[in-house]
Amino acid sequence: MTYLGHLLAHLRKDLRLEWRARDSVNGMLFFALLVVVVFALAFDPTAYPTIARQISGGLLWVGLLFASMTALNQSWSRELRNGVLDAHRLAAAPASAFFAGKALANFLFVTAVEVVLAPVFAVLYNLHPLGRTSVLLVILPLGTWALVGNGTFFAALSLRTRNRELLLPLVLLPISAPALLAMIQATTAVLTGESEPGLWINLLIAYDIVFTTLCVLLFDFVLRED
Repeated sequence: MTYLGHLLAHLRKDLRLEWRARDSVNGMLFFALLVVVVFALAFDPTAYPTIARQISGGLLWVGLLFASMTALNQSWSRELRNGVLDAHRLAAAPASAFFAGKALANFLFVTAVEVVLAPVFAVLYNLHPLGRTSVLLVILPLGTWALVGNGTFFAALSLRTRNRELLLPLVLLPISAPALLAMIQATTAVLTGESEPGLWINLLIAYDIVFTTLCVLLFDFVLRED
């Protein structure tokens, strides 16, 4: 089997498991919607449209960040059942294909949540972007991959620790801080129309390339570590 075949096999497996249980997507969606609704109730976005545009980008990405952490931990917890992770360690398949398949599956799960969350977010916060709305189609996938790629790697790294639910945010938040800043600033620039998001988009692209490469290269040591 080719490298792409191994990757697609892992991706199909995770998609089938999620389709049967739907625990990751449902958990992320509930948490993200809860964050959006609570902050919408905290102040009246229709009364302060300028403030709503300025803070909406941050609320959206912070909500997705914390919501995705639950799914990232759950995705690796499944591999511990019935010795599945040990079987992957003994298999001749490349470890990086295992990581890439898992990361792509998590990317699709978070993207599905974003598709549902975006119209709800726009309605509750009465958002009318003043910049080019089409740029969001670039920012959202780049930002999502920045969260999911690192999150998948560090969730696997903390899998054998006793308090992995606590360790993942402690490790992931500092590492993701530059990407989080870039995606918030880029989204805010589109919503307010006060600046161009090009610089922040380039930063996101560079961040994704560097950290994806590092995760792919180092995942073999993470998977086969006793």
